[in-house]
Parts: sequence; structure tokens; C-alpha cells
Amino acid sequence: AGAAMVLLVVMGVSGSGKTTVGSRLAAKMGWKFYDADDYHPPENKKKMAEGIPLNDEDRIPWLCMLHDLLRREDSSRQDVILACSALKKMYRHVLVNGASAIESKQPDQSGENPALKILFVHLDGPMDIIAGRLEKRRGHFMPPELLKSQFDALEPPSPPENFITVSLEKCLPEIVLEIESAIL
Repeated sequence: AGAAMVLLVVMGVSGSGKTTVGSRLAAKMGWKFYDADDYHPPENKKKMAEGIPLNDEDRIPWLCMLHDLLRREDSSRQDVILACSALKKMYRHVLVNGASAIESKQPDQSGENPALKILFVHLDGPMDIIAGRLEKRRGHFMPPELLKSQFDALEPPSPPENFITVSLEKCLPEIVLEIESAIL
């Protein structure tokens, strides 16, 4: 039967392992993998490198672009995994519904006829564990002091959103298996 395409967004604060988990799962399933960070416009990258947190205005065009990317893959019958922080409900709403999400200003209606069926996988865990991981990472443009601002901004997914929560404290193969069993 024509099984629905899987659109998976692996979300969480910086350092939660989104890229690692997403790319590992994509490799295992033979699906396409995208890292949302690669799609930031140069001005966003410049801000982040200077340690200036992005505001919603910086993020909306980027999220709309990611929505278009997901929609393109969906219409070409492609299973996709996207690693994207997607910390706020409104950001996830834009990923699901594109630019129309901003005009409607009613994120509570996200349950009704979403443009895309996305499953959000929230990699969740304590700040101290993530801070320890970030310290070990070289050449990453996220200064650890921005981590607190990420936790402050985080609105964990809740119903009626389509999501699962996975502990980032598990080992990578376990995390991958847990996500796999949720989608198959």
C-alpha cells in the first residue's frame, strides 16, 4: 500500500545530539538527511558566530525555507529527517504549515489539517549533561553561554502536536532504535 512518507524533525537544544542522531537514523533507514543549520542565511550565521542570539524575525524566513524543503521532498515521495532545534511551538508550527502559520496567528489550531505531517522527536535531557558535551565539541558555533538561553526558549512539544520524547542520555544505538520503533 502507498505508505505515507515519513517527515521526521529531530529537535532539541544545541548539543542535544540532533545531527548525530538524525544522520545515524537516516543512514540506517536509507533516507535523506538535512541539517537545518546548513540553511541559515549568512547574516544569521554571522550573528551566531558573534554570540548574538537569533530572534524570531531572524528565524521565520529560515523556518519557512525549511518547510518548503520538506514539502518538496514530501511531494516527491521522499522520506526525510531534518535536524532542527525547533525550540518554540511557533517554530514547529511554521515547519508544519509554512508562511501561512504566521498569518493565521493561531498556533493552537495546529491539529487541524496541517500542511505536512511531521513527527517531532524531542531529544530531551538535563542542561549539565549537554553543557559537558558542548565543551568537548570543537569548531561548533554555539558558545556554551548561549545554552542557557536555549533552555529558556524551549517549549517542549505537547498535545495536539505530533511528537515523541527521547532521553538523550541513552546511547546512540538505543536512541535510534527507540525512534525507529515509534515510526514503523
